[in-house]
Order: sequence, then structure tokens, then C-alpha cells
Amino acid sequence: MKIYSKPFYPLLMLLCLLIGHQISFAQSLRAKAADTAQVFSLEDLQMLVFRYHPVIKQAALLSESAKANVMQSLGYFDPALKAGFSQKLFGNTNYYNKWSNELKIPLWLAGADLKIGYDRNVGTYVNPESRTNSNGLSAVGLSIPLGQGLIIDARRSTLRQSKIMVQYAEAEQLKQINSVWYGVVKDYWNWYYAYQQHKLIIEGVDLAQRRFEALSAQTMIGDKPAIDSVEAYITVQERIIQKEKTAIELLNARLVLSNHLWNEDGSPLELPEDAIPQRIIENIKRPTPQLLDTLIGQADRHPELLKLSSKASQLAVEKSYRQEQLKPKLNLMGTLISNRTNFDGNVPGYYDFNWSNYKLGVEFSFPLFLRAERGKLREVKIKQQELNYDLQQSGRTIRNDITSAFNDLSAYAAQVNVQTKSIENQQILVDGENQKFSLGESTLFLINSRETKLIDMKIKQESMIAGYEKTLAELYYKAGTRHL
Repeated sequence: MKIYSKPFYPLLMLLCLLIGHQISFAQSLRAKAADTAQVFSLEDLQMLVFRYHPVIKQAALLSESAKANVMQSLGYFDPALKAGFSQKLFGNTNYYNKWSNELKIPLWLAGADLKIGYDRNVGTYVNPESRTNSNGLSAVGLSIPLGQGLIIDARRSTLRQSKIMVQYAEAEQLKQINSVWYGVVKDYWNWYYAYQQHKLIIEGVDLAQRRFEALSAQTMIGDKPAIDSVEAYITVQERIIQKEKTAIELLNARLVLSNHLWNEDGSPLELPEDAIPQRIIENIKRPTPQLLDTLIGQADRHPELLKLSSKASQLAVEKSYRQEQLKPKLNLMGTLISNRTNFDGNVPGYYDFNWSNYKLGVEFSFPLFLRAERGKLREVKIKQQELNYDLQQSGRTIRNDITSAFNDLSAYAAQVNVQTKSIENQQILVDGENQKFSLGESTLFLINSRETKLIDMKIKQESMIAGYEKTLAELYYKAGTRHL
């Protein structure tokens, strides 16, 4: 007596059929949920990231901080007003009554300082050198460095370097934004792959379930042996296990992508469960050599190279300042003075501002060995040499990284196209095997094997597509940009 005639198998088939109907009902609910899903495209993600991502906002502060430093440097050229008053009365004697005022205006040209002052020093015991009459003395003077400080001085050096650092900060800002966006894009395509993988496994469960139901019905009427139904149900169970595994991977990928989602109030957002990634429908095209030439041509504007170039400009200003420090200090100070405070004729005209009423001074100093100045200049030159080596190496590395990413992108494009044709051929094999099975010329094992391979090939294709898109983002990132 054959084993298929035992009463155990009809009961087993009925039980499996009931379970199968429950699985089919759950899948229909998921299909209805998928119909109402919303596509969350990469463009939507870009809009949210560049508006509300905290690191993007933080990067924007770099240039603001550099501009604040420029404002501080401009403070060295702010006019300064000084005033002082002192008086001493003792024993009915006015020892002194001193009142001094000065407005100092730093000038950009030649590092000079313009000074406007008024002094009134009266009293019994005032130094005759600084004594004035009751009208006081007005003065207009100029201090000019004829040696050290004529070409560039500390305040002009600081201002120039701070302006250059604005460019450095903007390049660093661009670098950080590109880095953040590159990480966001990779997480998006990881989510895309996890979603497509889970979707294909669900489709595989659905195919296995329908085959099981069909075989169960045929088994119930005696057209197929019961062992085929058992094998079909085992396939359903294996794919359900895969489905649960990929469901966890999809959930984790969604959580990782949610790290980049924030609202305008700075509160974190969660990617909705009904959100689905955009679908890549068009054929993956191999990148053209013109794209590589364009990206390499743009490599000179790479943020890393812009940072190094800004640093080179800063060191050039520092070198100029240190060379200026090798000159002797020779400062010339001249002031025209007058005690005329009104024009009522009470004060003779020869007390007005004229070339006969002046103060003149000269300052000179020069260190004999200049060891400190020469050491600082040497240090700057060494930094310039180091920077030149960095520029050479960084430029070469960036060009090679662009070429490497371009080669990877070309390889992915070729692999995706070959994989697409392989899937079409594998689908033909699966369809043919199903026809042979319906005619009794094949086995369920062969059908399951070919179908499983087809699902694996589709999953691999989605992995290649995700890899292609991530490599495309890497290509732009290595070129120092987010798009052309």
C-alpha cells in the first residue's frame, strides 16, 4: 500500500491549507497598505536635510565666526578718544590743573596715526615744559613709520589674515556639508536596498504560497502526491523566515535614515512606516569620459584644496610681515600746535597753526642680531614648504580618488546591465520549468531552485543599483561637490 493513501496526509493538507489562507490574508492587507504608501524621494530628503539638519546649521556658523574675527581685526583701525583731568589744591594754592584730550585715528596708508589734541595745564607748580596759558593748546599731528611698519604692520597683517580665513571657513563649511550629505545619501540607498530586498522576499512568499495552495487543491483531489504539498509548504516557511529577517533589516535602515530628519523647531522626526523610497526605473547608463574630465577639471575648487590655498595666502601675508620685522624702527612724529581758541583778535596771529609752532620727534631702534625675527621668518618659510607638499599630494590624491570612483561607477553600470539580462533569461527558465511541471515533466524541487535563484538575482540587482547610486554620490563627494 502506498504511503500517500494514509489518512494522515489529507488532515495535514487541510491544516496547511488553513495556515496558508491566513498567510494569504495577511499578504493582501500588506498589499493594500503598500497602495497607500507615500514615496519619500531623495529630493524630499535633501530639502529637509539642508533646511533643518543640526550639523548643516552648525557648519553655517563657521563663516559667521570668521566674519566676526574680521570685525575684531577692523577694531584696530577704530578711532580712539582719550581724556584726562587732574587738579591739586592745598593751602589756598592751586598746585596744578591739568586737562588733556586726544583723538587718535589710525590710518591704513603707511601705518600712520593722525592725532588731534587739546591740553590745558595751569597752576603754580606745573612743569614749565608742559605749562600752557588759560586758553590751552590745540594740536594736530601725524606719526609715520619710515622703517619697520611702513609696508605692513601688525594690525594690517591681522586684518588681511582674518579676511583670508573667511575663505578658509567657507571651504571648511562646504567640506562639512558635502560630508554630511554623502553620509545621508548612503543611508538613503541602504534603506532603498533594504526595502527592495524585503519587497522581493514578500513576493517570493506570495509565489510559494500560491503554489502551495494550488498543489494542496490538487492533492485533495488526488492529482498530485501529498509529499509535493509538504515540500511546497516548507518553501513557504523558509521564505517567511527570510521575510522576518529582512523586515528587521528594513526597520533598522529606516531608523538610521531617521537620524537625519529634523523639523524647523529642532525636534527629531521619524521616517513614517508607510514611506517608500523612490524607484529606479530608467536604465543605468555607463558614465561618459566627459563626466570624468569635467570633475577632474573642477578638482581645483575642491574644498580641501581651497583650504590649503587659503592657508598659503595667509602664510604669504605672515611672511611679508616677518620680513618687515627685519627692518629697523624709525618713526617720525610731527605736530602743529596753537593756543588760539577764538578769533576775537585777543591772541596774536603768530600763535595760530603754522610751521613755526610745532613739535617734532624721531624714534629709532634696531636689535643687533635679529635672532628672534629671523627665527620667526624661518618658521614661516618652513610652514610654506610643508604646505606646498600638502598641495601636491592632496591634488594628486583627489584626482586619483575621482578616477577610482569613476571606474567603480562604470563597473556598477556594466554589472547592472548584465544582471538585468541575466534576470530576463532566468525568468524564461522559471516559466519553462513551470510549464514542464504542469505537464509532469519536472519536479517541484527544480521549480523552487530556479525561482529562489531568480529572487536572489533580483535582490543582487537591487544591491547593485544601490551600490551604483552610492558610488555616484561618492564620485561627486570625492570631486568636492554634491552635483555638477
